[in-house]
Amino acid sequence: MRIDIISVIPDMMEGFINESILARAQKKGLVEIHLHNLRDYTLDKWRRVDDYPYGGSAGMIIQCEPIDRCISALKAERDYDEIIYTSPDGEQFDQHVANDLSLKGNIIILCGHYKGIDQRVRDHLITREISIGDYVLTGGELAAAVMTDAIVRLIPGSISDEQSALSDCFQDDMLAAPIYTRPSEYKGWKVPDILLSGNEAKIRKWEFDEAMKRTKNMRPDLLK
Repeated sequence: MRIDIISVIPDMMEGFINESILARAQKKGLVEIHLHNLRDYTLDKWRRVDDYPYGGSAGMIIQCEPIDRCISALKAERDYDEIIYTSPDGEQFDQHVANDLSLKGNIIILCGHYKGIDQRVRDHLITREISIGDYVLTGGELAAAVMTDAIVRLIPGSISDEQSALSDCFQDDMLAAPIYTRPSEYKGWKVPDILLSGNEAKIRKWEFDEAMKRTKNMRPDLLK
């Protein structure tokens, strides 16, 4: 898999993509993650990528040309399954979207910035708009980082225990059951006896019941 991330401030993501699971997945050859500075694709000698919006509203807008030049250069080298724009009014990013994107071959993530991007880019170049929540960030870099992490950890081989990713919260539209590790008792706080019983069938039932209980109490919307 290859993920190309287009940003006005790519240095913000440099450390993130070169640590932990993302770094290991790249070293294993499971994924390529490339950062592209949008300023490298402007013809302006000041490398300016934004301008005032028509109509006189507040804020600055990223122009069409540098985005089009960058995306066109990437598409000239390979085909892309999705060209994603990080936008607060896009579809909500969740585990199902992460699962879907993890099956793609090549994707581009365009990070929003300033007041946003020229609508013509959204109309003619973007195939999918995604939001990580109903709030506004300074730029889409954090959203791109969140999506990249959620996607890459699902690629087989990225984490040592593949079953761990499949049992994460939201995979079955439920929260995960409570989890415990050694010691079995600490300061009088005990691990539930069922988890120490060795009875796998009963343990799996307990985990399902606890997951259902937690979901009903904390995120009942997931069960609708």
